[in-house]
Amino acid sequence: MERRQQRKTSKWDWRQLFSKGIAKKMIVIGMIAALCGLLIVNVFIWTSDVSKLNKPAPQPTIIYDQKGEIASKVSNSSIEGVGIKQIPKVMIHAVVATEDQRFYKHNGINYFAIIKAFVKNMFSGDIVAGGSTVTQQLAKNAFLTHERTYTRKVKELIITKKIERTYSKDEIMEGYLNQIYFGEGAWGIQRAAKTYFGKEASELSLSESAMLAGLIKAPSILSPFKNMEKSIERRNLVLSLMEQEGYINASDVEKAKAQPVVLNEENVEDEYDGKYPYYVDHIIEEAMTKYQLTKNEILSGGLHIFTELNPTFQKATEEVYQNDNLFPASPEDQLLQSGAIFINPKNGGIQALVGGRGEHTFLGYNRATQLIRQPGSTMKPLAVYTPALEEGYDVFDLLEDRPVNIGGYQPKNFDKQYRGQVTMYDAVLNSYNVPPVWLLNEIGLEKGTKSVEKFGIPLQKEDYSLGIALGGMHDGTSPLIMAQAYSTFANNGTMTEAHSIQKIEDAEGKVIAKWKSNSTTVTKPEIVQKITYMLKGVVEEGTGKNASIDGVDVAGKTGSTQLPFANEAGTKDHWFVGYTPDIVGAVWLGYDQTDESHYLATASSGTTPVIFKEIVSKAKSELSDEKFELSSIEKKYKTEIKKRKEKEERVRKEQEKEKRNKNKGNSNKEKNKGDQEKEKKKDKEKQKDKDKEDENDEDEDE
Repeated sequence: MERRQQRKTSKWDWRQLFSKGIAKKMIVIGMIAALCGLLIVNVFIWTSDVSKLNKPAPQPTIIYDQKGEIASKVSNSSIEGVGIKQIPKVMIHAVVATEDQRFYKHNGINYFAIIKAFVKNMFSGDIVAGGSTVTQQLAKNAFLTHERTYTRKVKELIITKKIERTYSKDEIMEGYLNQIYFGEGAWGIQRAAKTYFGKEASELSLSESAMLAGLIKAPSILSPFKNMEKSIERRNLVLSLMEQEGYINASDVEKAKAQPVVLNEENVEDEYDGKYPYYVDHIIEEAMTKYQLTKNEILSGGLHIFTELNPTFQKATEEVYQNDNLFPASPEDQLLQSGAIFINPKNGGIQALVGGRGEHTFLGYNRATQLIRQPGSTMKPLAVYTPALEEGYDVFDLLEDRPVNIGGYQPKNFDKQYRGQVTMYDAVLNSYNVPPVWLLNEIGLEKGTKSVEKFGIPLQKEDYSLGIALGGMHDGTSPLIMAQAYSTFANNGTMTEAHSIQKIEDAEGKVIAKWKSNSTTVTKPEIVQKITYMLKGVVEEGTGKNASIDGVDVAGKTGSTQLPFANEAGTKDHWFVGYTPDIVGAVWLGYDQTDESHYLATASSGTTPVIFKEIVSKAKSELSDEKFELSSIEKKYKTEIKKRKEKEERVRKEQEKEKRNKNKGNSNKEKNKGDQEKEKKKDKEKQKDKDKEDENDEDEDE
């Protein structure tokens, strides 16, 4: 009876509940709770930050040479991204058919798949299934860990909805394919294409696309390198799914299955990675300083940088710098260093450069562009001889070569000798020091320093002294700046700012930076011809003879600098700046740290000109047959040249006469000495005979 009564009471309670409208209240409360929950979820979605996906997948920056050919690539990421336009449609369809058939229909979440996975997980007592869409996988890869928890799953759903509301399906697919792991160390579709098939992602066939799409489920198990049979089986399944989804037909499937799988057995490293390292370093520096790009933009922004790089000259320079026989021996504790740079004088384009010897360090010290050292005698044509010629002096004018003391400054010639007077030509040819200092003092220091600045070499207040005639500077300058300055002589008096970059395009091909020519008229063509006439003489018969190249007009100037400690037998720096009608090059040689144990013991004439010659000789094919235009100069100086040669001939004959007389005198001395010896010998023999006679006389007396 009690139980019946309880049942009646219970029934009565429910009837009362409905009769009093409580059910309506509960429905309203439920709806409010649901709306609040939905609002909270949407707040979480709205406040989620997925801006990380705004950044395109890291793409290597491609460097092009002066002819528009790929020269090198740089990247700071293991992922090599590509745009959606570079991904074949069959690859996208293979992924959709395999991973997320409703990708283009759902809003990021496949609720049916989630419920199915939830039921499966409930029965197993663990999370064994996911039911994730492509968007969910992207959310997980880009923002979350791979732990299997319900908390992580809720976060994943929230981020997924935010991604779907922010990005298009193509953008989502592009991000997914650039971040997914395909096994064998390959992150992203581009690296996967290169790793497995040795080709670009854009070149993938239907069969190859299906095989890569099949790897996503279990890349380590399904890799064709590990198990070709399983990989082909999985590929065939993907092809069947693609047919079911209507992306391909039965004929396509059969053709794809019949295509042989040709795996890439070679090293997957890009042949352009790390190529021309010092030149690439300078490109990056120039892009950052001149065009305000960040290092990250350059290394992973998929830029296309078109440059002035000449591969022939660059290879020649690198080959020479790898030949230790062309450099003086180094002590074990410090490598003798060097840097070289070559510029096209007509447009200022940097053709080639190497910034050091030994192991290269990415964005390390570049001695071709960043080194600051005193330039020695290579400064003489810039600071003295050019302004002197502009003031009316001429090539064969006589200059003083006697001991001088100008305000306490007492320059000395390298050989410690003085010749009274020498022509400007001979002073340049033999790199005498006293004549240019005397000449600079004559024309006025201000004219010399202004000339140096016109040649693009910045000076400090300490540099405004007569020492500038010999390259004496407080800090110094770089091979880059010296090559740019000398390009004036190879370009008829006009200097164009040196540069390596022609233009920069972004990943979509839009030009974001472009070189604008910056030229300066430094001096007149007739002055240039006179300088070139003298500097050509330096190479033909002066201190730069080791830079001479058969069949090529070469002009240039050697230079060396004093040691910072007492040692007259050595030098700190060696320089050679030379040019042809087509190319200008500057070479520096020295130690990063100069001390009593690390200095140059040889003359500059035997080091830097040799390096210059070897590089230009190897790249001779890049030079034209053009010669220096000096016919009018040579005609003008014909008489002076004749006089100079006659004087040299007289000097030679006088030296030979002195030598003959000296030899004759020595011969006479030897003859006289021989006669004296013979007389002495005769006298001795006579004395012996006399002594013998005396002995005989004594015997007879006895």
